[in-house]
Amino acid sequence: MKIVVLGGGVAGVSTAWYLARSGHEVSVIERRSEVADETSYGNAGMLSYGYTSPWAAPGVPFKAIKWAMQDMAPILISSSSFNLRTARWMTKMLGQCTEQAYRINKERMLRISQYSRTCLNELIRELPLAFDHRAKGTIELFRDQAKMDAIGADLESLKQCGVRHEVIGPADCIQHEPALANVREKFVGGLRFPEDETGDCNRFTAALAEQCRAIGVEFVLDTTVERLNRDSNRIASVHTSRGEVTADAFVVALGSYSSALLNPVGFDLPIYPIKGYSLTLPIVDPARAPQSTVMDESFKVAVTRFDDRIRVGGTAEIAGFDLSLDQKRRKPTEFVIQDLFPGAGDLSKAEFWCGLRPMTPDSVPVVGTTPITNLFTNTGHGTLGWTMSQGSARLLCDVVNGRQTDIDTDGLSIHRYVN
Repeated sequence: MKIVVLGGGVAGVSTAWYLARSGHEVSVIERRSEVADETSYGNAGMLSYGYTSPWAAPGVPFKAIKWAMQDMAPILISSSSFNLRTARWMTKMLGQCTEQAYRINKERMLRISQYSRTCLNELIRELPLAFDHRAKGTIELFRDQAKMDAIGADLESLKQCGVRHEVIGPADCIQHEPALANVREKFVGGLRFPEDETGDCNRFTAALAEQCRAIGVEFVLDTTVERLNRDSNRIASVHTSRGEVTADAFVVALGSYSSALLNPVGFDLPIYPIKGYSLTLPIVDPARAPQSTVMDESFKVAVTRFDDRIRVGGTAEIAGFDLSLDQKRRKPTEFVIQDLFPGAGDLSKAEFWCGLRPMTPDSVPVVGTTPITNLFTNTGHGTLGWTMSQGSARLLCDVVNGRQTDIDTDGLSIHRYVN
């Protein structure tokens, strides 16, 4: 079949790879002049196979009220961007903040993320992909003993889902992350995920795109996807800034922009663009830098080690499609890197970045078939697009090919939102 993948981020390029490897003629349409130039460019770098949880959880509404009064809140709401669409999405998300919904959503997310770890490890054994990859685990670092003592429910959920984890004290935190010895008084312990990994998503996607080109995938860059042309129960073509493109099947992998494309053909897909920020700074003292990822539980800021750089990612801002770089949003990321890893990197040379995370109300991505026979989706991964990229792409490839999938597809497709 001739298949067109709409979107050239990590989800779209990974989808193209698996589809092309299975024998299809594949094209990728991307509006930027390079792949992975938007949300996949500056994310936190975490491959969070174990550190996978829905945003919507019991207690979150009360935490949100508390965060609203904090100077460096992990979640911010921009009043200038607040509208009816924002209110509807937030209402749907708050509706998922029950014990039952949390368990269901977490299981669905972990199903993909655990599968994705297997898929990525197989891929990097097969292909020469250079992307600053490390497999040294993640530590969720606790500054407050009361918060660490309250993680019992999370531990039980991890146990039920078969996710390897370790509750560790300060000495073990320092054993895994020696630079933390410099700030021993600032934390009480951690929750470690030994199977989590790290890597530069942008570099990975660019390297995989080259492998795609080598097996015949066409990349149509600098081309905007404008609309889908529906003919009865099929998509006849996609209209782009360069004209009509026809194919046997289409895959929507446009992240936060997927809803605008799908709504006119009959699907009210609740994906909202959650704005995230990051700093990337060169390492000046490797001994003071992290070895892998340290997630500061108090500020929800991740500090991730690349080979010669540190990526610091955090802050979730509900601000619509606003991509302006608000310098005030540097504060949490700058504080955490200076507080936990002082002297590790050169902040004066840091690259400040923001991107839009395509978030569903239940935090579960939208992967699989749609009621339109030749239209498929691989989108809505929220903060875990890098983590879930390979599992989602391989799963979708099997769905397109009508094969038995390696994991259960229940609850993962757009059908959960279609009445």
